[in-house]
Amino acid sequence: MSTPDPERFPLLGVPIHDTTQTGAISILESALEDRSDSPLTVYFANAHTLNVAATDSDFAEVMARADHVFGDGTGVRWAFRMLRGSEPLENLNGTDLVPLMFSKLAGRGLNYYLLGSSEEMIEGAARYAKERFSGWTLAGFHHGYVLDYDEEATQRLIDAIHASGADVLLVGMGNPLQENWIDRNRDRLKMPIAMAIGGQFAYWSGDLDRAPEWMRKLGIEWLYLMIRQPRKVSRYMLGNPLFLLRVLAQKIGLRSSGVAGLEGHS
Repeated sequence: MSTPDPERFPLLGVPIHDTTQTGAISILESALEDRSDSPLTVYFANAHTLNVAATDSDFAEVMARADHVFGDGTGVRWAFRMLRGSEPLENLNGTDLVPLMFSKLAGRGLNYYLLGSSEEMIEGAARYAKERFSGWTLAGFHHGYVLDYDEEATQRLIDAIHASGADVLLVGMGNPLQENWIDRNRDRLKMPIAMAIGGQFAYWSGDLDRAPEWMRKLGIEWLYLMIRQPRKVSRYMLGNPLFLLRVLAQKIGLRSSGVAGLEGHS
């Protein structure tokens, strides 16, 4: 029997890496220094992501194959409290962690490539990133309408990303599309880091703004996003209670099995 990793807590079958922002930046820095041809894959999991994984076993396996899955949002914090009796060390979302990476690791001659969203949005995101993150070089960008069944087009895109010299590939297609794309093409991607970042480009392009800081501190940014994006009302109003019910089911399963905290159940 393998020894459980104390830094990875299984939540609905997905191993959440519980660390701090400093720890996460250290992980990214090490990957950039090691210069492996096979990318370090980094994903973020919130309540919605974990709901998808709970109903899609293929996606759950994709998440489990990631090098690091960081916990994002109030739902994950509640789940940790219910299952483990303590909260995560820190809320780790791409919206905050990616800019922090750009800030902490600036001035090292590093490059990044943006993949995702519509043509208009990715162009706006690229302009923002180029202006904001001057200590890095924008290697290139491409919209997210990438069809994997078009093998030639996919290979051309991957060749272009490699030719750009990108050190970090930021993929923002929403989940499960972004994680599935990285996972399917992982053997062909040759850069130190491939990171799935969800709606990051919407913020950078100006299509969406962050909730006020006081709402973020209270853990209710989801409420602000729900108001700003009415199409996601069901995700929050139905998805969040469903997520907590699934977490409760995991808690009951763990207690009955006598191995609380060591195994996940979806």
